Amino acid sequence: MKLEKFSFNSETGRWTVPSFPPLDSERTLVVVFGSSGLREKPGALKDLLKAYPSSHIVGCSTAGEIDQATISDNSIVVAVAKFDAGEVCTASAPVSSGKDSFACGQSLAQSLNGPGLRGIFVLSEGLRINGSELLRGFNSTLPESVVVTGGLAGDGSRFERTWVMCNDLPRSGIVAAVGLYGDNFRIGHGSQGGWDVFGPERVVTRSEANVLYELDGKPALQLYKDYLGERASGLPATALLFPLALRSGAQDQKSLVRTVLAVDEKTQSMTFAGDIPQGSLAQLMKANFDRLIDGASGSASMIRADGALGPVLVLAISCVGRRLVLGERAEEEIEATLEALPEGARQIGFYSYGEISPYASGHCSLHNQTMTLTTIGEG
Repeated sequence: MKLEKFSFNSETGRWTVPSFPPLDSERTLVVVFGSSGLREKPGALKDLLKAYPSSHIVGCSTAGEIDQATISDNSIVVAVAKFDAGEVCTASAPVSSGKDSFACGQSLAQSLNGPGLRGIFVLSEGLRINGSELLRGFNSTLPESVVVTGGLAGDGSRFERTWVMCNDLPRSGIVAAVGLYGDNFRIGHGSQGGWDVFGPERVVTRSEANVLYELDGKPALQLYKDYLGERASGLPATALLFPLALRSGAQDQKSLVRTVLAVDEKTQSMTFAGDIPQGSLAQLMKANFDRLIDGASGSASMIRADGALGPVLVLAISCVGRRLVLGERAEEEIEATLEALPEGARQIGFYSYGEISPYASGHCSLHNQTMTLTTIGEG
């Protein structure tokens, strides 16, 4: 495996390399993360597409780009991996609303499922999607042995538009997926949070898919506003500071975290990145700075080298809410992941509207407010 990493500075209009690494091939994967404004000004992305005509190119918009241990905005970060033996295949499918999400995931899984499939990396439209349903579509088709990871595209703290690219210029309303085939691939994954719960645990008394209407029989949005106080005027962005922890019941030891994507004053409802099942238990969460950074380190510690030889590509996807909370300390969490990973790991990534990863093994789930890592190597 040959691996190169570089970036584009939108202020200077220049790439950090004098010329693109000559790694174009049918076994080459190009991963691209950049600002949402690139859809209107795609010149630099056109250069990439021209330079790698035979390669498999996927990417998405972000709420911040990650390059090793640095976070930037309005830039482009790129990793180019040419595999020695592993094969690569890409697919994309449209999604226009949450109702299309299951069929979209199922269609992509069916397109990519085949002999030797080891893993799938997914980049999804970030707003017009129900992430839980998307992943149910994948899980309904794929065996548990196939590792599915990825994330939902971002748009800073604006929540207005996102894009995804799959061997073409950026588009809204699509999901892209990369299939990795062959016993030579070594794919690792890890995902952890680091938030503290507070306040009473409440019952979801009215919800539909990923829209929450009532908690304990009371309007959900008003309850949220009561907790946010003065910060309520900044919704939905300020809700990122107070995600929800969900459990299926009192005996459930695992909790999923859900982040708000939109609010509706008329219905007093809140739309989340994934399902909020009626009857589940919900509890507000708040940031614990040190635990957030420890959580990022824990994500990296969950990953084992698994026999990978040579360079390792690290795809780091962290929730935009973590960045907003950590502020100037945000780079500490990506420094923490690098410190826990094998020497020579090359890390790029982005801040997202949702993270895709299994818990420890088995089928994937949608997570919010986590640091999720995917490592790809050969050996």
